[in-house]
Amino acid sequence: MTTTPARAESRARTTPPLPEPPAAPARTGYGRLPQLAGRAFLPVAFLARLPFSMLTIGTLLLVSSTTGSVALGGLASAATALGTALGGPTQGALADRVGQRRVLLVAVPVATLAVLGLVLAASAPGATTAVLAAAAVTGASAPQVGPLARVRWLRLAADEPRTVEAAMSYESTADEVSFVLGPALVGVLASTGSPQVAVLVAASGIAVFGTAFALHPTARAVVPRASVVPDDALHPGEAAPGRRSVGIATLVRREAVVLVGMLAMGLLFGGTQAALTALTRDAGAPGSAGLVYAVMGVGSAVTALSVVALPRHWGLRSRWITFAAGLVAGTVALVVSAALAAASGSLTAVVVAVAATGLFVGPVMVTVFTVAGDRAPAGRTASAMTLVASANVVGVAIGASGGGALADAVSTTAAFALPVVAAVLLVVTGVSLTSRPQGERGAGDAGGERVV
Repeated sequence: MTTTPARAESRARTTPPLPEPPAAPARTGYGRLPQLAGRAFLPVAFLARLPFSMLTIGTLLLVSSTTGSVALGGLASAATALGTALGGPTQGALADRVGQRRVLLVAVPVATLAVLGLVLAASAPGATTAVLAAAAVTGASAPQVGPLARVRWLRLAADEPRTVEAAMSYESTADEVSFVLGPALVGVLASTGSPQVAVLVAASGIAVFGTAFALHPTARAVVPRASVVPDDALHPGEAAPGRRSVGIATLVRREAVVLVGMLAMGLLFGGTQAALTALTRDAGAPGSAGLVYAVMGVGSAVTALSVVALPRHWGLRSRWITFAAGLVAGTVALVVSAALAAASGSLTAVVVAVAATGLFVGPVMVTVFTVAGDRAPAGRTASAMTLVASANVVGVAIGASGGGALADAVSTTAAFALPVVAAVLLVVTGVSLTSRPQGERGAGDAGGERVV
């Protein structure tokens, strides 16, 4: 009678307690973002990217109004885009090597001075070379806030795949909202003041919010390190004594499908902008082109936020193909609605088609950037993200120029064929997407899913 309780008591004393499950984050998804980065980071990062969205159209208006030459304004805007395409990846590579803070604290004052130089050069008669040079330096030195913010999230939420998804969705939404709000802000400032005022406000935003973004504590989350690839991450046939640096050629090869996809995305953006500009001009409402295009941004922002609610078992490759197919349907509807508008003069059907197309833009952008981070070699995430963002800039420039040429040489309806081609190219790149290179996890990639 007395021995059994004793044995039970002994077992109770000697049996180790079961380990408690690890504490889950207090919040998940979007609610987790301020916990990881601090409440100030979201508004700071958004306001820091807003000046860049003001500069493209701001440069066009500034140079066109001060020189009286729309052609020179277009060249200056193109120079800004070209500078971004070259300077963006350079900033990313330097950030991987020496850290984001050092790079940004150099880029911010250079960009601010370049914008001021652009205002002065545009006001000086016959200073065409100086205008183009200042525009190119402005684009090259503009802080790469969006790509670098994505890198910070990848590191901060390395062990929380759902939070990474939420961060990528938020960043794409922030990009969309900024590229709708930025041109609108330029329009208001240029109308109430002058194009110089609009561009100077953009310069002030770079100086203030760019510096705040550089100094924010999240910059310390991304530790600079030498870019190396382990032996088992090398492709067959690549000789390497132990470890080697990841060069730009290797980075481009790893991100090749993503780069083509983002180039196609930019081609869709630029082609749609040019086609809508031509269509509204033909309809006698040239000033409405920006408003019609903004409808795409609104839909894109809404659906980008919803990506985090998608089931985890739906892989990135399948998402890419599905949403890109939606873009094909949307852009085909644009061609049909443009033909109807050319006959009737009504833009209602075009607005509906633009809105429908925008619903698929946000999810595609989120997916492409997520794949880019997933495939990035260790220590080269900033390089990968800025390279992908620059591919988009190049695509926009090609799409805008190509769409404009088609509208002038063939017809306005023909210009809408370019976005269809871009959407089809996105489907093709999605189909060709394979799993990321084996043997290495991307920076901040722990716990993330593979592409297939």
